Amino acid sequence: MKKPDTGKRAILLCFVLFCGLGFSSCVADRSVTVIKLGHGLDPTHPVHLAMQFLAEQVSQKSEGRMRLDIYPSEQLGSERECLELLQIGSLGMTKVSCSVLEGFVPAMSVLSLPFLFRDEAHKFQVLEGEIGRELLLEGEPFWLRGLCYYDAGSRSFYTKDKPILAPADLRGLKIRTQESPTSIKMVQALGGSPTPIAWGELYSALQQGVVDGAENNPPSFHLSRHYEVCKYYSLDEHTAVPDVLLISTRIWNDLSPEDQAILQESAWDSEQYEKKLWKEATQRALEEVQKAGVKIFYPEKSPFAEAVESLYAEYQEQPEILRFIREIQSIR
Repeated sequence: MKKPDTGKRAILLCFVLFCGLGFSSCVADRSVTVIKLGHGLDPTHPVHLAMQFLAEQVSQKSEGRMRLDIYPSEQLGSERECLELLQIGSLGMTKVSCSVLEGFVPAMSVLSLPFLFRDEAHKFQVLEGEIGRELLLEGEPFWLRGLCYYDAGSRSFYTKDKPILAPADLRGLKIRTQESPTSIKMVQALGGSPTPIAWGELYSALQQGVVDGAENNPPSFHLSRHYEVCKYYSLDEHTAVPDVLLISTRIWNDLSPEDQAILQESAWDSEQYEKKLWKEATQRALEEVQKAGVKIFYPEKSPFAEAVESLYAEYQEQPEILRFIREIQSIR
C-alpha cells in the first residue's frame, strides 16, 4: 500500500473525519446505506455528470436504500490519496485515471501504453469485453475493486511556447505527467523531461514555469482552463487512458449481494451514459479553446509511435502484462 506524505495524511484524515467518513464510508442511518465518492474533476466535467447519473440510478433501483454522496474537485484529496483512503476503508468510492491506478495495481499499466488501440471501436471492445472486466478485478488483492471504465478520450500535448509537431520538439521541455511510471517512460522516450504534478496544482505550475506543458484530453484541457496559459494543442493522441470507477473492497464486502448487483448494474449504465456525454464535450472543448486563441495542430502520428516502441519491449520479461498486451492486439 502506498503511503502519502505524513503531514498531508494527517490533514487529509482530519478532513475525512470532519466529513463524517470515520473508519467506514458505508454507514447505516435509518436503513439508508451512504457511500462517499471522492474524485478530482470539476463538477461540470462529463465524468462527474456520469457519476451523478450513477447516484440517481443507485437511489432509484434501491428504492432509496442506498445513497452516493459525491465530493468533486479533490475535496477529499488527490487521486493517489483517495486510493489510499479506499484501501483502509475510510472512503467508499473514487474515480481515478488508469495511469495513477497502475501504481497500486501493476496490471493496469497495460492501458497506459501509447498507441495501444487501433481506433475507438477497438478500445471499447477491450474495455467492455472480457479483458477489461478481468483488469477491473486485478485490484482486489489491494482492496480496490473496479466497477467500470469512463471514456477519457485520447491524450495529447499542450504547450506554452511552441507546438509539438514531432518527438524532437519535446527535447528540453518539462512536461507534466501523472504519477504513472508508464507515462513518465513515454515522455522520456519521446525526448521530454517528465515532471509528475498533482492535477490540482498544474495550473499554477504552468503559470510559474515549473513545467512547459502537459498532456491530456480536450475536455480536461478546456475545463481546467489550462488553455489560458498554453496556446498550442498538438493532437498526436498518444494514449487513450480510461478513467476507472472503484470501490473499496472493505465497503463492497459489507454490502448485500442485492445491493452489490444494484451498484454494479448502475455503474455499467453510467458507463454508457458517459460515452455520449464525452463525445459532445470533446467537440465543444475543441471549439471553445480555439475561440480563446489556442492553435490546434494534427501532427503525423507514426514518428511518435516509433519513438515509444521501446516501452513494449520492456514487458517481454513480465509475462502477466505481456499476456494482456498480446490479447488486446489480437482482437479484430
